Amino acid sequence: MNGSRKRFRAARAAALLLAAALAAGGCRRATEDDLSSLPHALKGVPAARLAFRLEPDVSDELLSIIVKQEEAAAEPLPGIKTDFETRRGNTEALIRTVRDPTGQRALAVYGTSETVTDFRIDLYAADGTFIRNLLPPDLTGVFPTEVAWSPDGQHIVFIGIRNPALPPQGQAAPAPPTTTAPPDPGSAPVPEPTTAPLIPSVPVFSTEQVYVGDRDGFNLRPLTTREGLIYFKLAWAPDGRSFAALAARESEWESRRAAALLPAGRPRLITLEGQERLLDDRLTPVAPVWSPDGSKVATAFDYDLAVYDAAGSAPTGGSLPLGDQLRAASARYDARVFAREANANGQAGGPAAPGANAQQGQSPDANAGQTPAPGTDPNSAEAVLISHNPIVRLEWIEPEKLYAQTAFVRFYRDEPLPTFKYARWHLVYLHPQAVVIKS
Repeated sequence: MNGSRKRFRAARAAALLLAAALAAGGCRRATEDDLSSLPHALKGVPAARLAFRLEPDVSDELLSIIVKQEEAAAEPLPGIKTDFETRRGNTEALIRTVRDPTGQRALAVYGTSETVTDFRIDLYAADGTFIRNLLPPDLTGVFPTEVAWSPDGQHIVFIGIRNPALPPQGQAAPAPPTTTAPPDPGSAPVPEPTTAPLIPSVPVFSTEQVYVGDRDGFNLRPLTTREGLIYFKLAWAPDGRSFAALAARESEWESRRAAALLPAGRPRLITLEGQERLLDDRLTPVAPVWSPDGSKVATAFDYDLAVYDAAGSAPTGGSLPLGDQLRAASARYDARVFAREANANGQAGGPAAPGANAQQGQSPDANAGQTPAPGTDPNSAEAVLISHNPIVRLEWIEPEKLYAQTAFVRFYRDEPLPTFKYARWHLVYLHPQAVVIKS
């Protein structure tokens, strides 16, 4: 009798599963071929077919490894630092060192009295042994943080511009004064000194372009040659064959600087052969990041993520709108954080206080009258949330985990570096969209 009941329950369960499969599949039975066609990794999922789940305000401890890596990279290698202190003199100041992935070599990025705000690059052994200068006299580096080795250690990349210390193009440099005494008629001829550079000259431009060289510092060449565009925010692909970057017109760059905003550019992919592919025609200040498998590139526009497929000749991608969820998370964050601060200070009201100033177009910061208030538009009828700010940075740690940082960022008068406030990290879980099996 018990055996009959078990068989009945098993048959009934099978019938229910069959009915559910038929209903969900548009009256067609799902086969093994259908299941095997589903991607087993996000690498095989087109960016337009990605879905997501947001986990706001993740613990900063999850990103401690990134902070430690950045702190370690900021510390100059001891041997190179010693060489600059003992041999290079006061006219050359070490800015940073960049070790190659093998740990055997390093790039020394340094400023001179001639380059002022720009820099030169020299190649060193990791122990501090000088190898060679890398830049010809007519080229100078800009954006020191952009100097990087390729992941395989076979190439270096940096942003360069025509050396502003040189005379304008087409105008010859003044000849140095000569004090050579007339030769003795009976002596052997003396070779004339040459002014030819020891490093071959390369094409230079009046706006910032991408340059690449091999691991020995040779074969230096520009990868981009678009005069009038400023390239920045370089990010190597995991395979070292291409990189992502932002680029903006000079007028756009200057306009944002006048508005005390971070520089913003249009994301693009650039190969080592110099082929360039525009990914989006919108401006963003967020540096592009690669998925760990190298199949996709991501950036952000205000409160939305944008993910692009790296393969192919035509740009394809998808948008992940986070605005509504980030705003809801910010409402909870403000209520929790500002209420706690108000209680600690013995104040009443709590989270309503920060929004009151912002609704009148005023920032909660004492010296921020020169810039818009953080959070949403002060002219908006919606309640202003102090912690609700655009995405400013991304970190793609694992294929399914994309971290996004939101923050209020502005340049203030008399401040060389931007100010970051209300920085928060959020985790976006990526997964394939549900597949509908059609009849």
